Amino acid sequence: MPRSEWQHLYKTARWRKLREWKLAQDPLCEWCLETETIEPATEVHHLHPHKGNPDLFWSGPFVATCKSCHASRGQLEDHGKTVIRIGIDGYPQ
Repeated sequence: MPRSEWQHLYKTARWRKLREWKLAQDPLCEWCLETETIEPATEVHHLHPHKGNPDLFWSGPFVATCKSCHASRGQLEDHGKTVIRIGIDGYPQ
């Protein structure tokens, strides 16, 4: 489904409420916390790309992220790329 056909879902009151709830539940970037970095979460990412499927869009799972993580890791994962993060111990996570 073309992006233009489902992009409007992000402007709905339902999405705004869900987003607000997720950010209240997880105020810190969940991906930054994996490397013991403290960064406020400002974005809500669909862990599994929904590609316009309404069931996936609304059911999640969702991840609270900072803008940087959402723009990098989130977009790579959405396009099927594998992201390898290195923990503070020097080993891949």
